[in-house]
Amino acid sequence: MELLEALILGVVQGLTEFLPVSSSGHLEIVKFIMNDDSLAEQSMLTTVFLHFATALATVVVFRKDILHIIKSVFSSSGNSERSFVIYIILSMIPAAIIGVFFDEIIETFFHKQIVFVGAMLLITGILLLVSERIRSQKKEIGTKESIIIGLAQAVAILPGVSRSGATIATALILGVDKAKAARFSFLMVIPLILGKMSKDLLSGDFTQNMPSSLYLTIGFAAAFLTGIAACTWMIKIVKRSRLSYFAYYCFVVGFLVIAFGSFS
Repeated sequence: MELLEALILGVVQGLTEFLPVSSSGHLEIVKFIMNDDSLAEQSMLTTVFLHFATALATVVVFRKDILHIIKSVFSSSGNSERSFVIYIILSMIPAAIIGVFFDEIIETFFHKQIVFVGAMLLITGILLLVSERIRSQKKEIGTKESIIIGLAQAVAILPGVSRSGATIATALILGVDKAKAARFSFLMVIPLILGKMSKDLLSGDFTQNMPSSLYLTIGFAAAFLTGIAACTWMIKIVKRSRLSYFAYYCFVVGFLVIAFGSFS
């Protein structure tokens, strides 16, 4: 049973890290329906492993881009890629500030605030619909765009707001090219995931019931393989302007959750 749990956690992490449906929002919904807080108390080591798996999945999918960026940064002709790295760093600042200075306030939104989660899912759906209806442009990401997209990523810390959905939709609304919007959205999260992992590891705040090596391996493999598939699929979805499918899903789930939370 525990190994099945590891498999399910890995698949959910791999999918929701990249698809615009909010992993944190869905976790809160499951906790509310089951009236169970144990999901929030999963071993931190498991969380670290699953997040590392999805970060590694992103690296695999964008391995050519990452190698090109690294080579260009140290090349005399790599000004554009050096600028791209700067824009990634700028995009991280808002979420980093929120994570460091407002962590306790953010945690209050993760305790049976089911109506709030539903409202945030509706906002995610609206963002996805609006972005899909924006006329395709070929705008490059600059300082202004990276900061605004970073702000969207910071807002996506709230349960119910999809990180990938918010950042990609914001980039598209700003007129950024679809492929570049998806590329920036997925690459910008790698440093944040690694930073969060480091913070968790350094805190030493692990649960006493450590999961087995097999449990961690199954969860990691599931998150890694599912993450590669979901990331690749999401890039194609953005290019084909099919974000409305996820918008309608967010609307349905959002309204159901609000109704369920209001009358329970």
